[in-house]
Amino acid sequence: MDMQWFDPQTEYAIGVDIGGTKINAGVVKADGSVLHTLSLSTMAGQAKTVDRVKQAVHDLMAEVKVIQPAIRFKGIGIGSAGQIDWANGSIRSASELIPHYAGTALQSIIQQQFLLPTIVDNDVNVLALTEKYLGAAQGVDHFLCLALGTGVGGAIVVDGRLVHGLWGGGGELGHLSVDLNGRPCLCGGKGCLEQYASGTSIARRMSEKLSIDGDASDNVDSREVIARWLAGEPLAAQLMEETMAALGSAIASLIHIFNPKLIVIGGGVAEAGEPLFAGIRKEVSLRSMPSMAEGVRIEAAYRGNLCGMIGAALQAWEYA
Repeated sequence: MDMQWFDPQTEYAIGVDIGGTKINAGVVKADGSVLHTLSLSTMAGQAKTVDRVKQAVHDLMAEVKVIQPAIRFKGIGIGSAGQIDWANGSIRSASELIPHYAGTALQSIIQQQFLLPTIVDNDVNVLALTEKYLGAAQGVDHFLCLALGTGVGGAIVVDGRLVHGLWGGGGELGHLSVDLNGRPCLCGGKGCLEQYASGTSIARRMSEKLSIDGDASDNVDSREVIARWLAGEPLAAQLMEETMAALGSAIASLIHIFNPKLIVIGGGVAEAGEPLFAGIRKEVSLRSMPSMAEGVRIEAAYRGNLCGMIGAALQAWEYA
């Protein structure tokens, strides 16, 4: 493809959000508004993820060209599951959700295919950009993000910039230990926050409690656990108290390390809403130095399933 698509001055960029089940791609403006979007299944394990990304971007460009024939793009921003080698935009490590993904030179492959500047980062880091430009973190220079989903992801913003660390792995907040003798984690640690606060772990712990009580309804998911808790069921309440204590413990440590103004919490578990946030705030205040915890806001993430795609596109301006 020739350079016909590139214009550094344009107000449009392409954002791509790569998850284990689907890939969202869209054309996004500098203010975060979305011109056009499409979604493809990732087909993890059946197709190469990079080929599905190429397909998504190709189809998106073709559809947008019909609407706006003269359109040009500032670049392509990608937010992806897995750990990203920030310097070269390759996938350093990925879970079994996307088999054979680790080692993919995603940035260079997409850049060569479409001849547009391409930036790749971890999916939670790009969500932090959505918060910075559109959400609770507008005008905030020091904030942290926690995404409570299948696992627990994190992002750290200091002095208005994302902290990537040595190679891009900064912000693995789900693997902060909240109990040094706690549950073993896939990462090799013990008592990681992820073992108490992810949707997966909430469901697993409830199944364990139910089987101890002789109730073998093992197909309970985190949404059901949260619904039972909000309805006042004691077993679910006990489990969610533990979840909130784990989150409070981790966030107190993070407040002591980073001295942030704001903690943003998103992901499926955060949809439990105000009862969860109230519980977390209470636990944080019990576990933090008053001088450090004072004035720290703990708020819900910007809502919407296109947040990852929007944040991915916003990289074109963030790193311009």
